[in-house]
Amino acid sequence: MLKNFERFLKNEKGLTLIELLVVIVILGIIAAIAVVSIGGIIGKTKEKAQVTEAVQIINGAKLAYAADNKASSWENSSSLSDYVNNLKDSEWKVTLASGAYSIDGHAAEAVSGVDTNTDGVLSETELTKYLGGQ
Repeated sequence: MLKNFERFLKNEKGLTLIELLVVIVILGIIAAIAVVSIGGIIGKTKEKAQVTEAVQIINGAKLAYAADNKASSWENSSSLSDYVNNLKDSEWKVTLASGAYSIDGHAAEAVSGVDTNTDGVLSETELTKYLGGQ
């Protein structure tokens, strides 16, 4: 029986055309699934980057307030240039009211699920909750 099997293996020259086509089809299906999955991951990452930038701007406003500014609002990136840099969105307004920071006019407002109270202004609490913080 072992000799028959060895003879069979010697006669096997390679893959048939059908076997090769099956392998190519399977690889194509796997690739299609991977492309769709990666597209969703990339989109979610861009949204989180926008929200993270808004948090970074608020943190810059906190630094400015603590340093010596004592202002209650900061508009656009030039007002916080000493504390925050390399921003993608430069037109926004950070406001400090009753000890709470909020940002208005930033691209993070367009991200679904961030503005939970739908007032058009993103609070620091809303931003950190979206990112998974408390």
